[in-house]
Amino acid sequence: MGERIFLKVDKNYAFIDGQNLIYNTSRKKDNPWKLDLARFRVYLEEKYGVKVAYYFIGSYDERHKGLYNSLSDYGYQVVFREHEKSLKSIKKGNVDTDIVFSVMEKIAEREKFDNVILISDDGDYWKMVNYLIKKGRFKKLLAPSQKNLSSLYRQKIADRYIDYLDKAEIRRKVEYKN
Repeated sequence: MGERIFLKVDKNYAFIDGQNLIYNTSRKKDNPWKLDLARFRVYLEEKYGVKVAYYFIGSYDERHKGLYNSLSDYGYQVVFREHEKSLKSIKKGNVDTDIVFSVMEKIAEREKFDNVILISDDGDYWKMVNYLIKKGRFKKLLAPSQKNLSSLYRQKIADRYIDYLDKAEIRRKVEYKN
């Protein structure tokens, strides 16, 4: 019998701040571009071994049902922000605490995954990112925009933990092509 060789396959989870991602690519004032969410999901799997990609979005809005279905079809787990149903005002979609809670819950429950990839450039995640780095559970911060990256990350974590989606070589791989 021959010797068995086992290759370690990463099982990483991505946590995506959907509003931050879209705002800092297609809606930014300087050099806007359109992210192809289907290609991006493939990129996450091939480059970072992402088996589960959680796409956090604001409150559910019936007008965007097509987007939600597309995200699911591309392989994202769509997570909506909970709101009181009786509220009639426009609901804020701030998902920062939902993402932090979800990551920490998965770790506390000892869910079987290797590392976290965070897609956002928002400094509100700094404490979580710092904790995950110390525990050896953080793989990468994928910032939508080099310009908009929080100074907390620039000053406090090594470049090896950060990559930018708007870098030419990455953008070519994940940008929507007509």
